[in-house]
Amino acid sequence: MSYRAPVPEMLFTLRHVTGLDGVEPEDAEAILTEAGRIAAGVLAPLNRVGDRHGTPFTDGRVTTPPGWREAYRTFTEGGWNGLSAESDHGGQDLPKLIEAACTEMWNGANLAFGLCPLLTQGGIEALAAHGSDDLKARYLEKLVTGEWPATMNLTEPQAGSDLALLRSRAERAGDGTYRITGSKIYITYGEHDLADNIVHLVLARLPDAPAGTRGISLFLVPKVLPDGTANDLRCSGIEHKLGIHASPTCSMAFGDQGGAVGWLIGQENKGLACMFTMMNAARLNVGLQGVGVAEAATQRALAYAQERRQGRAVGAAEATSPIVAHPDVQRMLLTMKAYTAAARGICYLTAAALDASRGPEGQGALDRASLLTPVAKAFSTDLANEVTSLGVQVHGGMGFVEETGAAQLMRDARILGIYEGTNGIQAIDLTARKLPLNGGATARSQIAWMRRAAEGLLKAGDPAFGHMAARLRDGIGSLDRATSHQLAALTSNRPNAALAGATPYLRLFGLVLGGACLARGALAASAALKAGETDPAHAARIALARFYTENLLVAAGGLEQSVVAGGAFTDNAALALAV
Repeated sequence: MSYRAPVPEMLFTLRHVTGLDGVEPEDAEAILTEAGRIAAGVLAPLNRVGDRHGTPFTDGRVTTPPGWREAYRTFTEGGWNGLSAESDHGGQDLPKLIEAACTEMWNGANLAFGLCPLLTQGGIEALAAHGSDDLKARYLEKLVTGEWPATMNLTEPQAGSDLALLRSRAERAGDGTYRITGSKIYITYGEHDLADNIVHLVLARLPDAPAGTRGISLFLVPKVLPDGTANDLRCSGIEHKLGIHASPTCSMAFGDQGGAVGWLIGQENKGLACMFTMMNAARLNVGLQGVGVAEAATQRALAYAQERRQGRAVGAAEATSPIVAHPDVQRMLLTMKAYTAAARGICYLTAAALDASRGPEGQGALDRASLLTPVAKAFSTDLANEVTSLGVQVHGGMGFVEETGAAQLMRDARILGIYEGTNGIQAIDLTARKLPLNGGATARSQIAWMRRAAEGLLKAGDPAFGHMAARLRDGIGSLDRATSHQLAALTSNRPNAALAGATPYLRLFGLVLGGACLARGALAASAALKAGETDPAHAARIALARFYTENLLVAAGGLEQSVVAGGAFTDNAALALAV
């Protein structure tokens, strides 16, 4: 079963959950339909090919799988690499919301391929926001068109999440350039044959830099210098990984011959702020990767369940029934579909907030996007792991062998909660940095948005909603109380009490916000049915939202208890872990 882009559900979410500003609905449909054609027809057929072939590494060079170069050329020549970038630099000037939907498709069809343009998107944003006019003129259009892809060089063997431990060095050359020396690991697409040049964004320290993260600078270090000669950098090896086999994960060596030539992005010792521009863009996109992989796993599991005959369903006339007729299989499939739809809504809300930040709402929308970004990244990727695992379970024994493709999706999804900041770090970011924004007012405003969805359900009074309104209100109440607990712990100088509950708090936030997104979709579907529309997808959307609120959202109360009372485990953690 091959991936099919869920364009109708995407458009419905854009129109009725997030709001579609900046592009006409007909244009959005045309763009997403064509993007879906590329995803299903060009990228998806290469997914298994790439998983089996991998990225052979010989004499310092990486070879991508068969069909990869042709697919990348189709992708870039179609203008898909720079959808939200400015037209002055070769982009399409489209909203981030449209780009988000397309990013979901690329990665649902072929996660290993989608990683290359994903990182380039972040590089575009970092260079556009912080680069000098000369660097922009030389490199930005090449990045936007995809002629030259970008990488992000942060991690070193001794410095993973703690960037204060970075050892890579930068020396001033006296001519406005710098010489970079050091080693980096886990560099996605650090070397490949998709393009003639690769633009590396590299974190390094100057000799007189302050200690810790305050002394990190960001440099643009191209594989090929402007005069056409090779820069002093190389790929020293690639990792052999659990999943995403067709995405080369490289170790990079800079300065074997005295120093790779680099140009400063932003100001000296201010590189972390510049890199966070790239990382924040990447974190939302990783959340969208989670949505895409979850969608692919759901499609594959549902198709298999409709074909596989096993046992006899209660009340069935046939001797054997498709397993989709069995209640427990239905539960798994509905869980997969509901979680995927909830995560999609959250990620699209985040993209919509980024779009709004460029308009009259300005800083308020940017604060909202900042609040939602760790939720979009962590909640969506946690769910991707759960959904792909359920997909294997639906397949039964056939899910555990590679033939069905369910195992690949599960293997590929596992990295999503780890890279671009582990999900534990996202939870810390949400609690310690984003929750206190504006004294907690940004979070309270988002909770008020959720409440309006619950009030809409009550007002509509559609019998098809069942207990949706009550369950959503219960979940919002749990989130509200847990939010008060986290803020109180922070303001009373009890950081460990807040951090102990950070991960269940993020899960609670995402679970309730996802319920509000599905509720808004259910309200729109109900209104459409009352207006005489006959699309069966509307009734399905209501049924899915009801399943989510009545079967999954009920976990909110337990998560609240984990946040409020569960932090006591830190008092005895050392004792419990000693034996």
